Amino acid sequence: MMTGFRKDDRKQLGKLGEDLAETFLSENEHRIVARNWRCRTGELDIIAEQANTLIFVEVRTRRPSGRFGTAKESVDIRKQVKVRETAQFYLHRYQKYEQSIRFDVITVEVSMDGAVPHIEHIKGAF
Repeated sequence: MMTGFRKDDRKQLGKLGEDLAETFLSENEHRIVARNWRCRTGELDIIAEQANTLIFVEVRTRRPSGRFGTAKESVDIRKQVKVRETAQFYLHRYQKYEQSIRFDVITVEVSMDGAVPHIEHIKGAF
């Protein structure tokens, strides 16, 4: 267990980040298709659609302490492979064989004082 954060705190922080990311995407002309879609290979945080492209969005939320690296740095190659595998399962499950797809990352930095969070949308991140 990471020191300084209880598991419930991390889950709450993650949900807050996903809520903020979903709002951000909706406000930027994305249609939300699914959230927290799960299957045997893993979970997809947000599945959105824009201009006939299906977008698999990995959301990473951090407090800017710097102790565990940045939100962006946390989407390592292992996580990218897991998201790709899960996305393939989704595409097969819903028979979206000809669908144009993209993998994005949204990072959310939430300060302790409750100031407006910093959101960064990295399109085509991997």
